[in-house]
Amino acid sequence: MGVSKVEELQDFFKSHNKIREQKAHTSKVHSVGWNCDGRKLASGSFDKSVAIFSLDRDRLSKDNTYRGHTGSVDQLCWHAVQPDLLSTASGDKTVRIWDVRIGKCATIVNTKGENINITWSPDGNTIAVGNKEDLVTFIDTRTHKIRAEEQFSFEVNEIAWNNRSDLFFLTNGQGCVHILNYPNLEVKDILKAHPGTCICIEFDPTGKYFATGSADALVSLWDAEELSCIRVFSRLDWPVRTISFSHDGRLLASASEDLLIDIGDTETGDKVADISVDAATFTVAWHPKQYLLAYACDDKDSCDRRRDAGSLKVWGFSD
Repeated sequence: MGVSKVEELQDFFKSHNKIREQKAHTSKVHSVGWNCDGRKLASGSFDKSVAIFSLDRDRLSKDNTYRGHTGSVDQLCWHAVQPDLLSTASGDKTVRIWDVRIGKCATIVNTKGENINITWSPDGNTIAVGNKEDLVTFIDTRTHKIRAEEQFSFEVNEIAWNNRSDLFFLTNGQGCVHILNYPNLEVKDILKAHPGTCICIEFDPTGKYFATGSADALVSLWDAEELSCIRVFSRLDWPVRTISFSHDGRLLASASEDLLIDIGDTETGDKVADISVDAATFTVAWHPKQYLLAYACDDKDSCDRRRDAGSLKVWGFSD
């Protein structure tokens, strides 16, 4: 019998499990994300700032801290093909687009409410942002004008496009995934995904899958074309707050208030690895080209337990 792909991956991470940590912020980190070429890593924080780091082989160094938001930076996302453009959603009722080449904010778009989630369409033409009142605003990134606003009558938790940018997905408080045609925003389908609140959603880079994480502590993996559930990951015990696919769609990381981040194989459902953490994990993000996972937890400062550590970590470096 040959060695299976799962065993290969398990062996790989036995020698690639080193963690690099960076002090990023003065308060908790809400969101981390890699740009499309994998050279930059961004983090957004409750301290209202955005930090940018550079990855050079196996070294992570801080480039810059962007200030300007007057509220918590709750979520960020990069442009799918332009490595210098980053968008952020904040409780200050704005969306900002930052250009890392010039090191400052390029655009500010005012929105109606306190923004909590953001997603950039894979074709780069639209940013969607959701606020605390379940209003989703669609921003045309060529004109920086609001193209549409859609008020939902249910709790909208996270939003995402499919890889063709023609379907728009929302997770909700009733455990459903609502699928809308884009740009006309007509309801195409409603999937009953979980018995508990459906918290997060992510599409894999190959376009084969999407996954949802729920308050029922389950992660379900879906066929993106058939809209059918393929398998469920059930190794966590707490509501799943954040999920991320590896660049090849083979690995799915999921995290919660459990003191570990689970890494599962999408083809078999088997556990490939896990990462021990000291606190609830808010955000995870796989690198777009290699098996490196960025994440941030609700860690406290080692010298003063009342203060947030404000750090981010990257796991998967060679020993």
